[in-house]
Amino acid sequence: MGKKITVTVIKADVGGFVGHSSVHPDLIEKAKGMLGGSPLLIDFHVTHVGDDLNLIMTHELGRNNGEIHQLAWDTFVACTEVAKKLKLYGAGQDLLADAFSGNIKGLGPGVAEMEFEERKSEPIIVFMADKTEPGAWNLPLYKIFADPFNTIGLVIDPNMHDGFLFEVRDLIENKRVTFSAPEEIYDMLVFIGAPGRYCIKRVFHKQSGEIAAVSSTQRLNLMAGRYVGKDDPVLIVRCQSGLPAVGEVLEPFARPHLVSGWMRGSHSGPLMPVGLNQATPTRFDGPPRVVALGFQLAEGKLAGPQDFFADPAFDDARRLANEIASYMRSLGPFEPHRLHLDEMEYTTMPLVSKKLKDRFEKLR
Repeated sequence: MGKKITVTVIKADVGGFVGHSSVHPDLIEKAKGMLGGSPLLIDFHVTHVGDDLNLIMTHELGRNNGEIHQLAWDTFVACTEVAKKLKLYGAGQDLLADAFSGNIKGLGPGVAEMEFEERKSEPIIVFMADKTEPGAWNLPLYKIFADPFNTIGLVIDPNMHDGFLFEVRDLIENKRVTFSAPEEIYDMLVFIGAPGRYCIKRVFHKQSGEIAAVSSTQRLNLMAGRYVGKDDPVLIVRCQSGLPAVGEVLEPFARPHLVSGWMRGSHSGPLMPVGLNQATPTRFDGPPRVVALGFQLAEGKLAGPQDFFADPAFDDARRLANEIASYMRSLGPFEPHRLHLDEMEYTTMPLVSKKLKDRFEKLR
């Protein structure tokens, strides 16, 4: 048994620049300074997608480690202070507690972590989204690990032919269930087709039991009991050598799918794959964006990143996303552009409807 490496990705919105579109360079530098001074980490990379600050860290302390989570929390708190001085919008909005309490989960920031023994070659992709929620990963993860029309390795690679296990979380009831693909695909689709409630948390290689993918499933509005912004999830996927190839992992994003979020967290819109230099959502505070950064892991060191969606091969996806965005915007406050009422319960809309409830008369 060799040593195990943990990859931890933690994100938070601690202040937008300008509005909800980006992160001020001073926050990036502050985060780099905080992580660079820590003896806990093997390596790290700080970046942003839209107004979310993303911390990508490697270490040997395992998942749910209090010291690592404390480091991330302290980093976000320090960045919040910078954001307040700059009068950035929503400074510290994802920090739902006044102080750290042992584990960052449940305190606001989104967390995705996986622990594994490095293979001979260990390519990983870190996906980071803005203006959407954790269920945005359901369709891509299904395509990557269960759809042979997307992932030919499921058909022709003997190391993948038996399929994968999907751990699905019920975010309302706080429960989980594991489905085996391909034999339980139809059962699984009953649930993951409702991404506002059911999210794919982890995917495992069926034969080896190795972790293949992990997402953040924190729902800010469920934790806060009020609308405080969308969750802007992260996802880590391991590639190659018995797992889907890099190209198979990226392929689902070549055709934008509709996700919840966008303006005020209250609208459906296309998830647009972009390079880092285009990860600044503007139109109606959107449309929702996703960035894919590739790293080659070696003894925990992060070689990279490669900015995958900066490739012109995704130009058509961006064009189509803009077409879809224009069509959805034409519907204005009507569903399905505006989210259905169940989802709107977690936005600011109940404050308006409450004011009007006494005007409704009972029919005889």
